Amino acid sequence: MESHHHHLQYLLVLVVVTATIFMIPTSTFAQLTPDYYDKLCPEALPIINSVVKEAIACERRMGASLLRLHFHDCFVNGCDGSVLLDDTPFFLGEKTALPNLNSIRGFEVVDEIKAAVDKACKGAVVSCADILAVAARDSVAILGGPKHWYQVLLGRRDARYASRDAANVNLPPPFFNLPQLLASFQSHGLDLKDLVVLSGGHTIGLSKCSSFRDRIFNDTNIGPEFAATLRESCPRIGEDTNLSPLDATPSNFDTTYYKALLYKKGLLHSDQELFKGAGSESDRLVELYSNDPYAFARDFGVSMVKMGNIKPLTGYIGEIRCNCRTVNY
Repeated sequence: MESHHHHLQYLLVLVVVTATIFMIPTSTFAQLTPDYYDKLCPEALPIINSVVKEAIACERRMGASLLRLHFHDCFVNGCDGSVLLDDTPFFLGEKTALPNLNSIRGFEVVDEIKAAVDKACKGAVVSCADILAVAARDSVAILGGPKHWYQVLLGRRDARYASRDAANVNLPPPFFNLPQLLASFQSHGLDLKDLVVLSGGHTIGLSKCSSFRDRIFNDTNIGPEFAATLRESCPRIGEDTNLSPLDATPSNFDTTYYKALLYKKGLLHSDQELFKGAGSESDRLVELYSNDPYAFARDFGVSMVKMGNIKPLTGYIGEIRCNCRTVNY
């Protein structure tokens, strides 16, 4: 009788445990980890860092481009390397979506990183999605100094599909207002703090005239002298591809971006939306980061890791691409 009772108890526990396992979302089984490549290929991360360093030494703007690639990857179907796929007869990819067309760049650097890590690791061990996550972190730390280094979680796999439609829908455009920006971020599991701190990525890089023309001619929440200066290189008609820096120090990952917002000198409409001077939570975060570089550095790393966790492919889903531009055949 006693053993029968124990047997029943054991069965009950087994049923509960099994039921619980089925209730846990699959992502919790294959969590990303910081030490994913430590045994698989310990040279991988140092190699990524050296190629990124070299690319930024040749062109400082490349750091901003690599950071943006990771962001544009994660916001469309998760951090799965889909942004790197060229169009095929079977799908129109993300590269030709409106927010990306003639805008995202740095693909040659990604190819160079991929070739270098595959050579060192003796095969396709490091995913293109992970390369984007590490290259983004390295860019930030190279342009901002050691306080901007954060630990990246790794173990993503690569998608075998990309969608132009998804990119058109999921990437927030430069003319969005605050509620629209927040809704976009919330749809990816990110909150207001993530929105304000990740927008700080605009402390590096340049933007096209076509992205801020409406702001400099029509917005009221803009410094008049700032607008007048920008109109010289960005007229009402033409010169769409003329570039202007996103803040006054576009090669340094610093807090200049937030300081500019306090003086109505955000380049994009979406940037200035973060600060209206009305004492909102968004305003308070902008003020905090403009005054405290260490708070910005710390919070940026935390939000980047959170963004890097958007729907990664892990385990046996997806693949490790041999060429970041095409799926394995």
